[in-house]
Amino acid sequence: MSEKHPIISVTGSSGAGTSSVKKTFERIFYREKVKAAFIEGDAFHRYDRAEMKRVMAEEEEKGNKHFSHFGPEANLFERLEQVFKQYGETGTGQTRHYVHDQEEAELYGSPPGTFTEWEDFPPDTDLLFYEGLHGAVVTDKVNVAQYADLKIGVVPVINLEWIQKIHRDREARGYSTEAVTDTILRRMPDYVRYICPQFTQTDINFQRVPTVDTSNPFIARWIPTADESMVVIRFRDPYGIDFPYLISMLHDSFMSRANSIVIPGGKLDLAMQLILTPLIHRLIERKRRAI
Repeated sequence: MSEKHPIISVTGSSGAGTSSVKKTFERIFYREKVKAAFIEGDAFHRYDRAEMKRVMAEEEEKGNKHFSHFGPEANLFERLEQVFKQYGETGTGQTRHYVHDQEEAELYGSPPGTFTEWEDFPPDTDLLFYEGLHGAVVTDKVNVAQYADLKIGVVPVINLEWIQKIHRDREARGYSTEAVTDTILRRMPDYVRYICPQFTQTDINFQRVPTVDTSNPFIARWIPTADESMVVIRFRDPYGIDFPYLISMLHDSFMSRANSIVIPGGKLDLAMQLILTPLIHRLIERKRRAI
């Protein structure tokens, strides 16, 4: 953690909705005139798309049917930890982009499924913002979580997470439901070991809970809408959180525990604006005092 060079980390599984949360942060940064350096979690995968397929096939031949992007063998955890540490100390570091599709290929000038070259962060940024799978990962070798000043977990209930992933991968990436299901099964051990434990490290978790039947996510025809959901917001440390104010601003919300508030799904963006803006102000003010 660093007063001069704060780090915000948004972490969540594939299909959890971290990209939508990133957009909310971007709107806050724009409105509050905060200059951020950005890290995409996919940039710290160890292999590009072709290499990943090859290594996965090799691992399967060895009897490892659970090699996945969720685990340490397929990621550069040590490099990610070093970037967090370096930014916290100096406000500098490097990242790259993983090119997902043709649209991004045209933007970055690199074929889909490949990485761009490593590049320095822009100079004189106010903070570092990470969004991806491993923003609060802790293993026996690395501790990324210790360097982030504000850690956000995006954690829909598991069936909803799977529905969102299936629909995204099928519609945006052209995968079959069977292929996505195989991916979910292959990732499960690493999901349990490396994804779930992060949400005990996070400062705030946003968990969307559908109020419609999602019993069989593999046949769901559509993703439950925001109006068909509630969101549980859990604060690891509720000290300083003005719950009466939040409840007054977020109609039909209520507290379910001393550190948790439940809101209508359609109020999520407003809730994030109300909760996160003061926390970002606090980080920036602490930075200015330290400098």
